[in-house]
Amino acid sequence: MTDATSQMITTADGKPLKAALAASLAVRRRRAFLLVAPLFLFILISFIVPIGQMLFQSFYNDTFSKNAPALVEWFSTHPEGSEIDESAYAALAADLAQMKKDRTAGEAGTRINYDVSGTRSLFTSTARGADKFKPPFKEAILQVEKKWDNPNVWRAMRSASSPFTLDFYLAANDLTRDESGKIVPVAEGQAIYKKLMGRTLMLSLEITALCLLLGFPIAFLLSSLPMRKAMLLMILVLLPFWTSLLVRTTAWMVLLQSQGVVNDLLVWLGLVRDDHRIQMMYNETGTIVAMTHILLPFTILPLYSVMKTIPPSYVRAARSLGATSWTAFRRVYLPQTLPGIGAGGLLVFILAMGYYITPALVGGADGQMISNMIAMHMQKTLNWSLAAALAAELLAIVLIFFWIYDKLVGIDKMKLG
Repeated sequence: MTDATSQMITTADGKPLKAALAASLAVRRRRAFLLVAPLFLFILISFIVPIGQMLFQSFYNDTFSKNAPALVEWFSTHPEGSEIDESAYAALAADLAQMKKDRTAGEAGTRINYDVSGTRSLFTSTARGADKFKPPFKEAILQVEKKWDNPNVWRAMRSASSPFTLDFYLAANDLTRDESGKIVPVAEGQAIYKKLMGRTLMLSLEITALCLLLGFPIAFLLSSLPMRKAMLLMILVLLPFWTSLLVRTTAWMVLLQSQGVVNDLLVWLGLVRDDHRIQMMYNETGTIVAMTHILLPFTILPLYSVMKTIPPSYVRAARSLGATSWTAFRRVYLPQTLPGIGAGGLLVFILAMGYYITPALVGGADGQMISNMIAMHMQKTLNWSLAAALAAELLAIVLIFFWIYDKLVGIDKMKLG
């Protein structure tokens, strides 16, 4: 039908058919938008905006630059490598005097303390008498605190003079800057974040693999049983969801401790000696066992939803054509379960990467994950920018694995139940 013909055809009320169809589609679009608008606003407010703020916080920190305008101006007019002369100390004295008046010396010092330990007290102690400093300012300040002659302090202040910085990403990767501003690895005893990130990644992969190995046969059993029996077993699978996470984790602490139920049983069976009980708490073993139990249902449900849709006749047909049970499983049944394997594995991996309570309770020093370090910086050290940088790297790893899943399986094939 041509445009001219559609313009000639009219509706019952005399409107052109093409215009009437366009108006009807516009109404449907508006209704569809109004239906999804509450969900979109909820996702925007509770998910997208907080993640955006976190990413912004990871490279933006103005706690020093807004409280030290004179030093910011001095650093902007004196390139890196310039001598820290009397004018620099004059700017420092002016800023310290203003910090004393505004009571922000601790805030500015905390920002520098992220790079050079001990500088928060340096700022607060020097600011107390800053309004009494007289020229020459360098001599007056160094007479109060000789630590101001440390080039590292001035290097840190130069870096913090701009609110936009990548220093927190350097710290998140166990890197720092030397006195000349060159990026170098931190001291060996202070390198903890790469080790924790690697441990988090390995533990998450191990837990994902265990959940898939344990969940696959359970999901297969559920899909092959009659509906009545399958629903009874499904209740047992879902039972952990009806129990508090803290209660489940505490129960594993009772079971796994040195004087716990598992060790008592092994001693009673004669498998271990009473004075050589197995240490399953406050290490990686406790973290893996407890998290595998907690996350196992997240693997079973996607697998079950996929297996339930696979007709049993496919395997029977393969067997009738001469295939062995293993060949029929490997070449006919297993490929059809890949969407469930991918969805369950990805879901467990994402949850495991960000787990906090269980590793904190049963992991100890050897079972801690990067999420515990993020929580520490958020709650205790209050270094939110470093916590945001660590969280951003964690998010990047999850997105990489999500991209790999999309390439191998495809998001459109994801089935979560």
